[in-house]
Amino acid sequence: MLEACVDYAVVGGLREDYFITPNGEVHLRKIGGNAVYSAVGARLWSDRVGLLSRIGENYPAEWLGVIAAHGIDTGGVAVAPGPLDTRTFYAYLTREERDDTEPERHFARVGHPTPAALLGYATSTEGQADPEHYSPLAVRPADVPPNYLRARGFHLAPYDFALHRKLPRLLREHHVRYVTCDPSIRYMRPEFETEVRALAASTDAFLPSEMETRSYFPAPLDDLWEAAEAFGAMGAPCVVLKLGARGQYVYETAGRRRWHVPAYPVDVVDVSGAGDSYCGGFLAGLGITDDPLEAALRGSVAASFVVEGYGALYALDHGPALAPARLEALRGAVKRV
Repeated sequence: MLEACVDYAVVGGLREDYFITPNGEVHLRKIGGNAVYSAVGARLWSDRVGLLSRIGENYPAEWLGVIAAHGIDTGGVAVAPGPLDTRTFYAYLTREERDDTEPERHFARVGHPTPAALLGYATSTEGQADPEHYSPLAVRPADVPPNYLRARGFHLAPYDFALHRKLPRLLREHHVRYVTCDPSIRYMRPEFETEVRALAASTDAFLPSEMETRSYFPAPLDDLWEAAEAFGAMGAPCVVLKLGARGQYVYETAGRRRWHVPAYPVDVVDVSGAGDSYCGGFLAGLGITDDPLEAALRGSVAASFVVEGYGALYALDHGPALAPARLEALRGAVKRV
């Protein structure tokens, strides 16, 4: 059998999501993980997108079939022997404020019994800050299928620091054109300055959220453009600061060009995965156009579909003509700063 051709690959977690929405709705054991949301964002612009992740034998096999049925290649999903914990819990206090600890407290807050599956739950990101060692769920460079190494672009979703540090070198050795990275909040801290500088320099686009950006810089930031320029000075050709409902700051280092790209206006139902889907759309846009502003527009459109409903795959249920229409509408709202 011929291996599927993949133009864009996303690296990150496949998870079983348990979450509470800002209005107190409870959703249990749903297909989730930043790898799926990122792949969905890319899939809105390309029909050759692949997932690179690691799961245990206890991960629902039928879920991989559901993902594949939405046109996302799962040939890069490595199944480790034995069970692995892929649970993720998070509760939104507001659309912008999220907590991923103490599920018992949050379920009590909304008057819902804590699911038995979450008893003993601590965190879904244990070990991600370790710059040298892989957690059990982390992809290893050796897990990358040969056909994925022929992809035009890779996106690194928030994941183990060890992989973020080591994978870009392998990708460059195989002439992957674009490598983008959304860093993990677990290592975006001042004590990792040297490592974060090297990571930013290894990417074609560095895409932290506002929270990750403020976590990294020890002094309070009055102007986020200063942070974008600082990441650019580390060697990242393009920097995108994801600002949630306020859109994104896009900074092109070589020409010191700045754009504010607004969020596409939609009725927001659930913001889960919005940043991840943005990054997937950005990667595909960069590969298609070689233009960071055009990539940013496609990222914003991708996020707009995800936040309109619940679930990682909801955005792929739209007709194919709607994404280009939103792209054209959003282009006129961009502001050069």
